[in-house]
Amino acid sequence: MAVKKLKMKTGPRVLLIDIETKPILAYVWALFDQNVSLNQIANDWSILSFSAKWLDDPPSKIMYKDVSRAKNIDDDKAVLAAIWKLLDEADVVISQNGKSFDHKKINARLILNGFTPPSSFKHIDTLLLAKKHFGFTSNKLAYMTDKLCTKYKKLEHKEFAGFEMWSACMAGNPKAWRMMKKYNMYDVLSLEELYHKLIPWDSAVDFNLYHEGDTHTCKCGSHEFEKRGWHYTATGRFQRFRCFDCGAWSRSRVNTFSKEKRSSLRAST
Repeated sequence: MAVKKLKMKTGPRVLLIDIETKPILAYVWALFDQNVSLNQIANDWSILSFSAKWLDDPPSKIMYKDVSRAKNIDDDKAVLAAIWKLLDEADVVISQNGKSFDHKKINARLILNGFTPPSSFKHIDTLLLAKKHFGFTSNKLAYMTDKLCTKYKKLEHKEFAGFEMWSACMAGNPKAWRMMKKYNMYDVLSLEELYHKLIPWDSAVDFNLYHEGDTHTCKCGSHEFEKRGWHYTATGRFQRFRCFDCGAWSRSRVNTFSKEKRSSLRAST
């Protein structure tokens, strides 16, 4: 079933975000099996750039900021201020491998630069969704977007292959910075398309909680459902629903068993 992407005009502010970081520069004696101590670090890591987008906004509204014009490439305060503002506005944040990397890296740079925590938000990590529900050959963004996405896929930066793009950016190469911007933005655009493919399989965040009124709202923003059978528990029977647009399943919280039926149920001993 094709996914109809409906913009949530009311409800949660859902942010997609991706960061690129500068590597640690260290003195080493060999290429393999290195145990780098703190006094071998010549220059620590920082954030080079970020791209972000509010879920289902048009691609023209994608956001990007980097340190290419900073006097000191290690000074990422302006980038951090922009990230902090977006996180503070968000109710839900979507990322790829963000729970173990992006979010912790952002937090580390924020506290080191004197920022207080942004307001709390729910976090959906597409890498964890993939590991939880599927057995893909790879859970990397490049693999999943290549197999599942039709409009946006993670970019390859062939002109600046591998680490070369990062080293060229750190050397101040304008062309490399333009490639970094496109690469970073495509990570977010492909992440958004991937999210719409994966989220019908998951129920980690109940988006309906963020909407006023008594009309149920699916995680894709739809209000159109069909009744499809029953969900049974040890104590009741609940109406089951399927979203017409994304195919996600949900159920009512109303127990349809009669009082007499409920009283006839016995717990196992």
